[in-house]
Amino acid sequence: MNGLRGDRAGAVVTLTIDRPEAHNALNAAVLAGLSDAIGRASADPAVRAVVLTGSGEKAFSAGADLKEIAAMGPDEAHRVTRAGQAVFRAIECAPVPVIAAVNGLALGGGFELALASTFPVLSERASLGLPESGLGLIPGYGGTQRLPRAVGERTAAYLMVTGHRLTAARAYELGLTPIPPVAPADLPGTVGKIAQTIAAQGPMAVRSILKALEVGRGSTMEAGLAAETGLAALAIAGAESAEGVNAFLERRPPKFPNPEATS
Repeated sequence: MNGLRGDRAGAVVTLTIDRPEAHNALNAAVLAGLSDAIGRASADPAVRAVVLTGSGEKAFSAGADLKEIAAMGPDEAHRVTRAGQAVFRAIECAPVPVIAAVNGLALGGGFELALASTFPVLSERASLGLPESGLGLIPGYGGTQRLPRAVGERTAAYLMVTGHRLTAARAYELGLTPIPPVAPADLPGTVGKIAQTIAAQGPMAVRSILKALEVGRGSTMEAGLAAETGLAALAIAGAESAEGVNAFLERRPPKFPNPEATS
């Protein structure tokens, strides 16, 4: 038992951080489980979306496990931090969308996990923040890099140096989530519908969009456009687009094969 539960319904995998007694804190076992689960989902051509959430009603994840951190020296802390960053980077770069269903507290590493997802969907009960400075710590799983890119450097600096928490409504105003917060009871159904909508799209098209976004994060406009051109050309000439266009013209739902069958 690594504190992570995995379930699958068709093309959608749901990963649940299952440590409600610890507000779903991210200990080493959970991070290792996430790494393994994301790796398997990324390698499976039949998986078209991943949902990431927390067990219970109180927390998505309240962050890193402070009991583990307190016992670390500098060398071990460096190793653990880099390992955690690698897990979050794998989530950010996953070839299929990873949707964070944030059902409560998302603090520290929990907020960083939501930031690393393709996009989060928030319960009205969600509360997000990076409180590390109040503990004499700093965000270590990508928060200092992803939050400024998401909300701007000054807003990110304020949130990190004060430890201020964001309500779900304020997070939506800042653009941290693409849809308005939903009632707690509606969160699973809302996220499930979004995941199923993604699963019905052309899987190679979705993967290519995510790849283009990843290239664009760290490159010039010219380099991003060049990547987009190559990916768009492959899509136009591919079997997936032939099926999509024919289905549109024939006024029927498309039947997209898994990526392995289109390569």
